[in-house]
Amino acid sequence: MRRNENDNLPGGIVAIDKPRGCTSHDVINKVRTLYETSRVGHTGTLDPMATGVLVVLVGRAAKACEFVSGGKKRYTATLRLGLETDTEDITGTVLNEYGGRLPEYGEVCGAVRNFRGKIMQTPPMYSALKLGGEKLYDLARRGITVERQSREIEIFSIDCMRTDSPSEYLLDVTCSGGTYIRTLCADIGKSLGCGGVMASLRRIYANGISIDQAYTLEALFELDPQQRREALFDVQTLFADLPSINLSGFFERLFRSGCPVYQKKLGTDFKCGEMLRICDMSGAFFALGEIGMYEEGSAVKSVKIFRL
Repeated sequence: MRRNENDNLPGGIVAIDKPRGCTSHDVINKVRTLYETSRVGHTGTLDPMATGVLVVLVGRAAKACEFVSGGKKRYTATLRLGLETDTEDITGTVLNEYGGRLPEYGEVCGAVRNFRGKIMQTPPMYSALKLGGEKLYDLARRGITVERQSREIEIFSIDCMRTDSPSEYLLDVTCSGGTYIRTLCADIGKSLGCGGVMASLRRIYANGISIDQAYTLEALFELDPQQRREALFDVQTLFADLPSINLSGFFERLFRSGCPVYQKKLGTDFKCGEMLRICDMSGAFFALGEIGMYEEGSAVKSVKIFRL
């Protein structure tokens, strides 16, 4: 029997080790069944060919989706040189095969290092980004190519390792949210003059959760309902890097009613625009707040409340 949406739904985060071949939406549907609620979201899709950490938000935690999609992520990926495809990975239609000498390991490492830091990246046509309400990959499948605006991403670290194949290299990438590893592989290949595609992808860290904390779908199905509830992380895991403040009962009531709570009353001095974890007197997280300027000075105001 499906749980009534007005019931006290389980709220939290479950990390799934997504298998190859299924979509992120397939995983969401299975989690909806397991937790008996339609209130399920995630913090960033994985392509069907990719595996690894898919952070799934259940119940009231689904409210956090819009605030965490840009979080730091880490991947291991296989770069295959000498090939170009329309999807920038090995599943696509081959556009060009390079017939010349492939670069040596040192050359590849040198090219990879050039992609560290803040760089501009153009999203691929085969992506879930929308233009006029239509996803780019739907346009691409109809043979339509549109201009995409480059955007800034950040590669915090990237390492290159040999494999048994002279045309393939293993990349270990830690990057900002919104980074397309397929495009990164293609851009590295272009910089080397031989082309490149992504041959495999595994996400091993996302939004504060690592792969060793993730469940396979099979393992999650084997748990009983109580164990599944216990498998949920608290939603504040997603905001562990944010500073926090504890509100007394009086200020908590003001905050929950939508009123700004002035920093001069709290004795704090956070910068305007800064996001905060909001906790009650006991230190229990219940909301996100943001510092802004109001009539009587800077104050924190509710952005999203997660616990009533």
